[in-house]
Parts: sequence; C-alpha cells; structure tokens
Amino acid sequence: MDFISGEERGQTIFLPESIEEYVPENNAVRVIDAYVNSLDLYEMGFSKPEPHETGRPMYDPKDLLKLYVYGYMNRIRSSRRLETETKRNLELIWLLGKLSPDHKTIARFRHDNTKAIKNVFKEFVRLCSRLGLYGKELVAIDGSKFKAVNSRTRNFTKEQIQKKITAITAKIDEYLKELDGNDTAEDIPEGKKTKEEIEQIISNLKEHKNRYQGYADELEKTGEKQKSLTDADSRLMTTNSAKMDVCYNVQTAVDSKNKLIVDFEVTNQANDKNYITPMTKKVQELLEVEKITAVVDAGYNSIQDIIRAKGQGVDVHVAGTDFDICLPSEEGNAEINSHHNGRCVYIAERNIALCPMGKVLYPRYHCKSNGGVGVYHNAEACGQCLCKCTINVDKPFVFQVPMAKEEFTKEYNDQDLAIKQVLIKPDKEKIKQRKSIVEHPFGTVKRAMEAGYCLTKGIKNVTGEFSLTFLAYNIKRAINILGCRPLIGSIG
Repeated sequence: MDFISGEERGQTIFLPESIEEYVPENNAVRVIDAYVNSLDLYEMGFSKPEPHETGRPMYDPKDLLKLYVYGYMNRIRSSRRLETETKRNLELIWLLGKLSPDHKTIARFRHDNTKAIKNVFKEFVRLCSRLGLYGKELVAIDGSKFKAVNSRTRNFTKEQIQKKITAITAKIDEYLKELDGNDTAEDIPEGKKTKEEIEQIISNLKEHKNRYQGYADELEKTGEKQKSLTDADSRLMTTNSAKMDVCYNVQTAVDSKNKLIVDFEVTNQANDKNYITPMTKKVQELLEVEKITAVVDAGYNSIQDIIRAKGQGVDVHVAGTDFDICLPSEEGNAEINSHHNGRCVYIAERNIALCPMGKVLYPRYHCKSNGGVGVYHNAEACGQCLCKCTINVDKPFVFQVPMAKEEFTKEYNDQDLAIKQVLIKPDKEKIKQRKSIVEHPFGTVKRAMEAGYCLTKGIKNVTGEFSLTFLAYNIKRAINILGCRPLIGSIG
C-alpha cells in the first residue's frame, strides 16, 4: 500500500473564480471585516481618516486596522510578519483585497493611532454590552506583569547608580596614581600603559561618570526611583514567578458572566494599590451602571481606595480583609467600645483622620519621607484610649497621608461631626470566584495568543498594543459565545 500522495505540481487545477469563495461564511475574518467597516474612524479619533486630495494615494486606515486585529487574533503581532502574511495568507488576501502594505506603514499606523485604537476597544465593549454579553453585576480586577522592551542590564535604581559612580571614581583615582607614578619614573617598564593611553582611559571613565551622574540628577529631580534606558517608562518589578524583570503592570477589569474584559490600564507601578476606584469608575461608565460589585486580591488592600470606591457605588470585596473603620454619619454618633482590627480613615473634605475608635486625628506637620506625607495624630485622645492600637503605646498614634508639601494645610473642620463604625468583611463566595474570572483572560492572552511581552516602548504605545490584544480577545470570546453569523448580523 502506498502513502497518501499530493497532486503533481505541474498539473492544471481549477481554483475558485473569485477571492470571496476562499473564505467560508462562518470564518472569524468576516466578523473583523464587518465590525471595522461599521466604525466611524473620524469619531474614533484616527489620524488621516479621509484620503488626501493630492499626492500619492494612502492606505485606508480601516484596512490597516483590520490587518492588526486579524494579526493579534492569530498570534501575528510583528509588523514584518504581518507584511509577509499579506502576500501568502488567503484570509488576509480576502480581507485586504490583495493589498500588501510594507512593514513601516503597518508599524507607523499603530504608533500614530494608540488613543484611537483604545476607542475601538471601548466601542466593541459597548457593542457586547448591548448584546447582553456583560452581566454588569460582578467584576474582578487584577494586574499582571508583561515584559517590557528593556533588559535588566539597562535598568538602574538609585543605589545601583551610586555604586557605579563610586566604582568609577575609584578607578579614576587608581589611574591618576598610575599616571603620577609614570611622571616620576625615569623609564616605563615594558607592558605598562603609556601616559597617552592612561589619559584616554581617564577621559572615558569621566564620560561614564558624568552619564551616571546625569541619571542620578534626573532621578533626584523627577522623584523617580529607577532609570530605564531603552524604554524609559518601564520599571523593574517582581513577576508571578518571583523573579525580577523590567515590566509593565497591566490592570484589567473582567466581567463575571462571560469573562469579557471591560477595561484596562497600563501602568508602571509595581503594586496594585489604589486601582480599585479608577478601574471600577471606568467599568461603571462603559457599562452604564451606577452600582456594581468588585472583587480583588489582597494586593489592593488600601483602606482609602476601598472607601473611595464604596462612595461611588461599588461593593468592594478584598481577599484577606476583615477590619473596623469609622466614617462620618448623618444618623448621629454611634457608641464605640472596642474594635477587633481597626484602620484609620482620612476624611479629605474635612482634612482630618478618624481612628478605629472614632477619635479625630488632626493635621500636625508635613514630612518629606516616603515621597512626602501629611502627619495626623491626637496625643490626648490616644493617651486616654484603652484599645492600644498603636505600635508603641507610649506614643500617640500617627497617621500618614501621601501628599505634596504645598497640599498640606493645618486647617480642618471637625464641627458637627457624627461618626459610625463599619465592619469591612469580604464575601467568601465572591472571593472564590475571583481567580476563575480574572485569570482566564490573562492565561488566554499570554499562552494561547502569545502576547506575554511587549513589542513597543512607552506607556502610550504599549497601551495601543494592549488595546489590540484585548480587542482581539473580546472578539474571539464573542464569536465563541454567539457564533460568527449572529455577531455579524448584530453589527450590521
């Protein structure tokens, strides 16, 4: 028995008469075509949405957007690879009508339209919302690290920069001593460096020292703690594998119904603190809801952030949190005898802080440490308190609020202040759902879509890149849920 054999290369075959016949009706590429054609690129904010009246004709931005969305859905993110695919991929030949832009044109389109691409992502979220694909009840928020275009050897902390400067200074001193020794010596031993060679080495070392000193001065001026040379916005972070790498921290909010991403934000902050409020606010605006429940892990445990989110109608559940707080009340003062695990809360509109026992902590002074903080305390109240919630019971409780010196003021308002004690306790069932909701998109993006690292540099460009990544993810999810034909029908 022979092997299965193919057709002879020289044999005449009958191909379909039109490109249209190459792509079946239920192909995902038809969804991309229908969705992008439905967009108003001028409204989305694309540069050059209309053709020029004179000069060489340009590529239609819709064609370039279709190319990128298809590429990100099919693990083809490089502009050079996309250029190659336009010449041999039948689906792309159908999608672009046999157009083949060069890789520079493709890359420039993504670079010039980062904000507009984010608007396209949001518009698809609104479409899915109208189709009922979002539950609009529970969202999970989490961040994940994505490798930046910057190696660890080209990232420096303040301490590393100072060590470099110190080491270079020591080398310069050594060569200066050697230079002085050569001046006093009658003959230079064979194999030793000449005066001209040493002077050149010293000159090079001084250039290196000046460069590192420039980095140090820049960090001092900007208040940053790191300097990345290739991608200035990227930062050294601890990844999920407990290793250090230069990354971006991408925050996402994922709806629980179908694991669809609602919104995201690219940050260079190593931790997740203070992102509950901004992320849930975006969710409420995009899904057009006033109330929503959000679940997050312990990395988001910031009392001020939790209070702000609750104030805007978000029911927050933070894993591993269980504590008492005191808040202003319109119902009158509550009798507070104790607390089991209390936190202080800063009341910005009154410029005071409330301790877990409902005592007022007043603004005292501004401290430069930790990037600048306002210090609040009440020696008299803490001295009479029996809860012993201070680290050192011999000193009054000190509460620090991050703020610039010019923001700090001793003016406060504690008149007619009624307080109540509130227990913050997460719902265990909702916390259990968190991983299954928010880890699904990250796993798909990093493994199935091979988008676990960045191709572009700078937060602005990386945001455009992840707009395409998450748009592609949402389109794939919508197709899996509804199917191609119903989705195309809803778009039309």
